[in-house]
Amino acid sequence: MLTVVLPRLVSFEGTGQRSAAVAQRNVSALRSGPAYWLVILSGFFEPLLYLFSIGVGVGELIGDLTLPDGRTVSYAAFVAPAMFAASAMNGALAESTFNFYGKINFMRLYDGVLATPVRPFEIALGELSWAMVRGAIYSAGFLVIMVAMGLTSAGWALLAFPASLLVGFAFGALGMALTTFMRSWQDFDLMGSAQYALFLFSGTFVPPDSYPAALRVIVELTPLYHSVELLRAISMGSAGWPAVGHAGYLLAATLLGLSVAGRRMGKLLLK
Repeated sequence: MLTVVLPRLVSFEGTGQRSAAVAQRNVSALRSGPAYWLVILSGFFEPLLYLFSIGVGVGELIGDLTLPDGRTVSYAAFVAPAMFAASAMNGALAESTFNFYGKINFMRLYDGVLATPVRPFEIALGELSWAMVRGAIYSAGFLVIMVAMGLTSAGWALLAFPASLLVGFAFGALGMALTTFMRSWQDFDLMGSAQYALFLFSGTFVPPDSYPAALRVIVELTPLYHSVELLRAISMGSAGWPAVGHAGYLLAATLLGLSVAGRRMGKLLLK
C-alpha cells in the first residue's frame, strides 16, 4: 500500500516530507495519460480569451485609463494583471475544490493515505502544494503572454510570478477549507456563482473607486481584489506599502484556510 500511495518516498521524517509525498502522488497520476494535461491546459484559456476580447477588443473603444496616481495606461495593460490574478485563482480552485471533493468522497483516496504516518493536516498541505503546481503553470503561461504583448516588462514579470504563487496559495487553501463543508456536487453551484461574482466585481474591469461606496467596501474585503491590486501594482512597476498590505491579507487567508481544512479533514477522515 505504501509504495502505491506514496511512490519513491520512503522517509517520513517531518511534515514537509510527508506533505511532499502527498503532492508527489498527484504528479505520478499524470503518467496515466494525456487527458489530465488537457484538463489542466483548458483552464488557462478562459482568462486569456477575456484578455483578448475585453482587454484588447473593448479596450480599443475605451482607450486609455487614468490611474489614481495620475498615470495613464492602456485598457489592456489595466485588465491584464486582473486576468493574471484570475488565472492563478482558477488553477488553484480547480484542484482544491472539485478534484479534492472527489478524492475525499468518491475515490476514498485518503483512507489509504491515513494508513501511513501521514496526518490530515499534512494531506491538506500536500494537496495545497499540488494545487499550486497547477496555479504556477497558469501563471507562468499568462506572464509570457503579457510580456509578449508588451503589457509588462520581463523584469516586473519575474517579480510578479512569486506574488501569483501567493495568490494561488490563498485561493487553494480557502477553496479546500470550503470544500470540506460541501454536502454534494450541487453545492459547487454556489461556489461557481461566488467565483464568477468575484471575477466581475474585484476591480478587474474597472477601477475600484468606480463602484458605489457600499459595494466598494464589500469588494475590498474579497481575496481577488487584493490579488488584483497586488499583481497590478507589481506588473505596472508601482508596488509600494499598499502592496505589502495586500500580500499580508493573502498570507493570512492562506493560513486561515489551511488551518480550517486541516481540522475539518481530521473530523471527516478520522471518524
